[in-house]
Amino acid sequence: MKRIILILLASVATIAASAKIGLPSVLSDNMVIQRDTKAAIWGTAKPGAKVTVSTTWSKQKYVVTADSQTGKWSTRIQTPAAGGPYEIKISDGEAVTLKNVLSGDVWYCGGQSNMQMPMKGFNSQPIKGAAEMIARAKASRPIRMCTIERRSSPVVLESTVGSWKESNPETVANTSAVAYYFAELLQDAIEVPVGLLICEWGGSSIETWLTREVIESQFAGEFDLSHLAEGAEVKKNDNHSACLLYNGQVAALVPFTFKGMLWYQGETNRDRCEQYVRLQTAYAAMMRELFQVPDAPFYFVQIAPYEYGDESRFDSGYFYEAQAKTLDIIPNSGMAVTCDVGEWNTIHPCQKEPVGHRLAFLALKHTYGFEGFSADAPRYRSVEFKDGKAIVTVDTFDWEGLAPRNLELAGFEVAGADRVFHPATGRCDARGWEGRNEILVSCPEVAEPVAVRYAFRNYQPGTVFNCSGIPLAPFRTDDWDDIQK
Repeated sequence: MKRIILILLASVATIAASAKIGLPSVLSDNMVIQRDTKAAIWGTAKPGAKVTVSTTWSKQKYVVTADSQTGKWSTRIQTPAAGGPYEIKISDGEAVTLKNVLSGDVWYCGGQSNMQMPMKGFNSQPIKGAAEMIARAKASRPIRMCTIERRSSPVVLESTVGSWKESNPETVANTSAVAYYFAELLQDAIEVPVGLLICEWGGSSIETWLTREVIESQFAGEFDLSHLAEGAEVKKNDNHSACLLYNGQVAALVPFTFKGMLWYQGETNRDRCEQYVRLQTAYAAMMRELFQVPDAPFYFVQIAPYEYGDESRFDSGYFYEAQAKTLDIIPNSGMAVTCDVGEWNTIHPCQKEPVGHRLAFLALKHTYGFEGFSADAPRYRSVEFKDGKAIVTVDTFDWEGLAPRNLELAGFEVAGADRVFHPATGRCDARGWEGRNEILVSCPEVAEPVAVRYAFRNYQPGTVFNCSGIPLAPFRTDDWDDIQK
């Protein structure tokens, strides 16, 4: 992207010519630096000064010259295998030292309120099991968190507010619950330090996290950009309009080096399903290019069931489908399904542990090569209609097949040629071992079904899982986009 270099140079606050080394807030004491790579380090110094970067894990020194006018500089340093604590010393004649630095894996965590929701919960909206997680938090656990202050801006900001924190009850209480549950399982499994770089805002749209260049080149005419014009008035705390949160929160983090991305967003874009496929695809590609991590995994969360004003509508079903479509478009991506952990009366479900853990399973399986469990949600493959019933075949991504057995399961619907859907039941053990990837769906009211839908309405919890406990993704076998209720 043509503005990557400009963004990089503009990613720290303007420092007077006589000032000492200035660093972006994401480079601070207690940070986790991405292990086994060439990690980005940048900042400001005296204009024209020689800047030297040295570390306690290596004798190697890195020397770069600050810009003669702005004092801005950047370099990349070779990082060690997992470990620490270390120190990083940066000097232009006057030194700044970053202390208590760990080398490990950093995960960028973005999205809206369900990513924002802290372990302590929102007002009258608790997180299940949070008290135990908060009480057990301790600095000796090598999990570090950096949450970026929420800011909206019509222009690219040169700095952010946020610093790295050690794990303790206070910081965990105020950290994204989904992100921390992810880190807690991941760190326990891979036994290396884990860093969480968290950049979220409740209620935000996906387009507000995109750059102006992406909007103008890939979505020309689809979004109003008048709020980005010079002198335009922007509403305080606007977290919907295109580019504002990228400008205010993300730009100043470029080009911080991380391992992968977690993304939990979509509720605000539910009414624009087909556009969302392109938006999420563009977002993942943009982040990989900006941060120069072309192979970074992108794991996202499918929104959970909620009544959205009318629980019987199919709006969420169409959006589930849009999110799932991006799996086949975005390389190295994975989807955590949450159709079993929603709540009818709140858009912020209390069960955040399953969400964080399902993201961690995806990372452990596909990024770290763990075996012995399935991480991917079972997905619809095909359907056969026979003797008044539907036989749905599912890709389970494990050997054991679907569960639970010997139960009539809710969440299914079938329709005949009239396109009217009726509640149906499903059974996962229709033909025993031979049919372990099949679901037999039937409904007395529909003698000749031609379509099946599963967990496809706004609030219609899922009931089918694979043997690793990962829920079957919502699906439909038809293409009737005109069906609303």
